Amino acid sequence: MKRIAVFLIPLTLFACKPSEPKGPIVSKEPTSIRGWIADAEGSDNGTFRTVETEAARKTALFQATSVWVDGAPYVSGGVAENGSFILLDVPPGNITIEFSAPPYIPSAKLVLGNIPGNADVLVPGIIFKKDGTIGVADPNAIEVRTAAKIDKPHPTGKKVTVAGLQIPVVETPLAQMITRRDWPQPPSTTVRMPTLK
Repeated sequence: MKRIAVFLIPLTLFACKPSEPKGPIVSKEPTSIRGWIADAEGSDNGTFRTVETEAARKTALFQATSVWVDGAPYVSGGVAENGSFILLDVPPGNITIEFSAPPYIPSAKLVLGNIPGNADVLVPGIIFKKDGTIGVADPNAIEVRTAAKIDKPHPTGKKVTVAGLQIPVVETPLAQMITRRDWPQPPSTTVRMPTLK
C-alpha cells in the first residue's frame, strides 16, 4: 500500500498543477499613447466655411471616429468630443493603431516602432489621410518619454519610429510622468471676438 501511495501522490500533484492562463495576456510594461486629431483629408466638403461650420464639422468628425490597437488583447481609452485621444495599457514594441472616421476615412493607421515598455507617447495634431496613413501637423511636437529616477529630462540616445518619423526617447523624472494617464488638451479653436470700449 505504501508503494502505491508513493507513486500516486507525485502523480496527483503533477496532474493538479495550476494551468497556464488561456487567451491573450496583457503586457506587464504597458505604454500610453496620447494626442489629438487635427483634421481629416476630404472632410471639409462644404463651400461655405465659417467658425461655426468648422466647429460643427470637426465635432461631427471626432464623434464619428473610432480607434483600436491591432493585436492588443485589451486597451482602455478612446477619442473624446474635442478630438483628443488616449490609449492606455498598449503593449510595447511595434504598434499599429487604427482610426476610422466614416464616411471620409474608412481606416488610417498610426504605426509606431520599437516603443519601450512603460513609455508615454504624445502625438499631437494627427491628420487622417485618404491613402490610409496618418500625418502629423507638427512633427517636432511628438514626444516619447520613459520614467527614471533623475532630476531633469535627458535624451537616452535611443530612437523610435512614430508615423514614419525618427523620434528620440527622453528619460523623464518620475514626478513629471504623472500626466501619462491624463487626456491631452488640444489647442483651442475658439475665435476671440473683439470688444469695443
